[in-house]
Amino acid sequence: MSTSVLYDVPGPKAIVRNRFIAVATVIVVAAVLGLIVYRFALSGQFSAAKWGIFTYSAVWNQILVALGKTLAAFGLAAVLSLVLGFALAIGRLSEHRWVRAPITTVTELFRAVPVLVMMMLLYYGLPSVGVKMDPYWAVVIALVAYNGSVLAETLRAGIESLPRGQKEAGYAIGLRKNGVMRLILLPQAVRVMLPVIVAQLVVTMKDTALGFIITYPELLYLAKQLSSNGQFQQPLLQSAFVIGGIYVVMCLILSGIARMLELRLRRSNKALSTRGSHTDPAPVEPGDPRLHPEGTITEVISVQDRE
Repeated sequence: MSTSVLYDVPGPKAIVRNRFIAVATVIVVAAVLGLIVYRFALSGQFSAAKWGIFTYSAVWNQILVALGKTLAAFGLAAVLSLVLGFALAIGRLSEHRWVRAPITTVTELFRAVPVLVMMMLLYYGLPSVGVKMDPYWAVVIALVAYNGSVLAETLRAGIESLPRGQKEAGYAIGLRKNGVMRLILLPQAVRVMLPVIVAQLVVTMKDTALGFIITYPELLYLAKQLSSNGQFQQPLLQSAFVIGGIYVVMCLILSGIARMLELRLRRSNKALSTRGSHTDPAPVEPGDPRLHPEGTITEVISVQDRE
């Protein structure tokens, strides 16, 4: 029998209690699902008349077009959010107050304003001052402003969680501040915060659905149109199930890509550490700084880098 210091092996009474709770949970969940199916059947939600709208190829062509609109907004917003997040994170970590203060204000402002409010300000508010914006750009800019500021805080937290010795080691080998940030701190921060970054990108994808408020023709906008079709008895739940299922599949694909990227990074780090542990030291030749006590630390480290 396996033992653990963090888990007490249940006794006979605990085993009986756990089994009773498990059976009761299954019965309650099955009862709730059964009640939902019963209400659906009673209200005719499984009837062919309500699902018939999805048997037309023209409807699926419209879904594909709306899916393309959703992915177009998400793709550009995700890329620009990452760029803005990196820029704001570096600015917030600046040692100069005149750089750090305004960027901190902008970041907090973007984080505080809800995405929907920002979309409505861009689309409905700007025409009041003589500027008309396309719904696509209103959706993208609002998503970039909010998610870029959130990613900036995520990256800043990742950088500040690194041991202080990482930065000091970078300066010790002669790197400037730009090199320390670009070569040492940011790669480690991205690796540490990758799950949070991916979670925020999933939020970005789902927030594209807010675009239907400003008439951007994405998936939710199409679902609203399909659900109001009187010829098929207004299939509201059916449209929600189909469009919601597409969102679930897209989020699962994005999470799968992030998981694959994380595994590749982990394998590459393991390969580098294994290769480094079996490297033989470079032979000492005449003129090697390691032979001279007055040799600088940078010169010695440069020799170690060649090993």
